[in-house]
Amino acid sequence: MQLLEERIRKDGIVRAGNVLKVDSFLNHQMDIDLFNEMGKELFRLFGEDDVTKIVTIEASGIGIACVVAQYFNVPVVFAKKSESKNLDGDIYTSTVSSFTKNKVYDIRVSKKFLHKEDRILLIDDFLAKGNAMLGLLDICQQAGATVVGAGIAIEKGFQEGGELLRKRGLRIESLAIVDAMNEDGTIEFRPQ
Repeated sequence: MQLLEERIRKDGIVRAGNVLKVDSFLNHQMDIDLFNEMGKELFRLFGEDDVTKIVTIEASGIGIACVVAQYFNVPVVFAKKSESKNLDGDIYTSTVSSFTKNKVYDIRVSKKFLHKEDRILLIDDFLAKGNAMLGLLDICQQAGATVVGAGIAIEKGFQEGGELLRKRGLRIESLAIVDAMNEDGTIEFRPQ
């Protein structure tokens, strides 16, 4: 998606350790006009897949997922990273490792929000090593739901997550795929 690539070039900051900082428009301060364009594109890509729910992981995926859900006219379910008194009853859980936070944690979704009849579109802001997606897939599989695919804002194509998930048969549509982040701060994108 050219609009997203242009915004990454303009406002993205390359940090040591393969970190791409896009907090000025994607995952701290959010550009809702950009999110709307991403929602339209993801609906174009997945609109024929009879999606019944959007599933994401807190926190950075929630904003994008909510805007995308408006185009599908379906609810958003997000996996919580911490225990909460608001999570009552039975829950699905999975363990994930965060690349950016260098932390392992359990994610949780109440069983009352995911069912075997659901057709799920996974949404996230980044795909790097694929751990968040693997955790969400695990939870959806526990529920017996069908995952139609994953919509990703930015995929780090030089890391193994996208390839790993595609080999498992998951349809991934990444709106921007970063092939390289150079020491001089330039970013190279995969042609789409």
